[in-house]
Parts: sequence; C-alpha cells; structure tokens
Amino acid sequence: MVDRIQIATAVLVRDGLVLAAHRNSLRHAYPDCWAFVGGHVEPGEQPHQAVRRECLEEVGVQVHDLVPIPMTVSNPALHMHGFLVTHWAGEPVNAAPEEHDDLRWFRPHELADLKMAHPESLPSILNAVQAAAE
Repeated sequence: MVDRIQIATAVLVRDGLVLAAHRNSLRHAYPDCWAFVGGHVEPGEQPHQAVRRECLEEVGVQVHDLVPIPMTVSNPALHMHGFLVTHWAGEPVNAAPEEHDDLRWFRPHELADLKMAHPESLPSILNAVQAAAE
C-alpha cells in the first residue's frame, strides 16, 4: 500500500465568518480554487503541529484550541486532517502570496458557491462551524 500524502488544514472562524484562501492559478495542485489554510504534514510532524506551522507561514497567526473536523476528500492519495479554529493571536494576512492570490472571509453558506479544492468536505466543515456557533 502506498502512503497517502498527509495534509493538515485549518478552518478559521470569526464572528460567524469562515476564512478561505484562493490558490494561485500557477499552483500544481488545485490551481484557481478556494481552500482553507494549511499544507503538507512534514516528516516527524503531527497534523496539529503542521496546521500551527502552516497558519503562521501562510496567514501570520498563531492558532489555539484546535478542534478536529472529519474531512472527506475524493483524492485517494490524500489524507486530510481538518481543524476548526476559533482562537488565534494576530490578524490574518496573505503572508504567502506565491501560494494564494486572495484571502477572504465568507458566510458559511457562501462556500458552496465557490470553486473549492475539496467541495466534498463542506458538509462536515459546515456542521463543525454551526456547532461552534451554538
């Protein structure tokens, strides 16, 4: 069995809005799609460590209180580790313009209208966002 690529992603939620990043059209994987902040889990790294690192690298925030979210992806080569994040230090900015050409806050229902990298994961993400709001 071939090892799957481990990806850790953060769904940052503030005031009922969800942060999404638009992947640069020159990206090899999932170009010109909206996605959540995150990336590859490096060797020797745990998913929660990877998502903390990626959030700092990509949007310049230190995340706290990670809550795991089940992530469904149709690509069998990927194993996604999702985390709901409602607490962080710093203000999100596009700190990785070579990866993302836009960073924007959306109402949860608006995500379904976007070209998402992994739209199949939206139901579990929306359930987690809704549960956090209650």
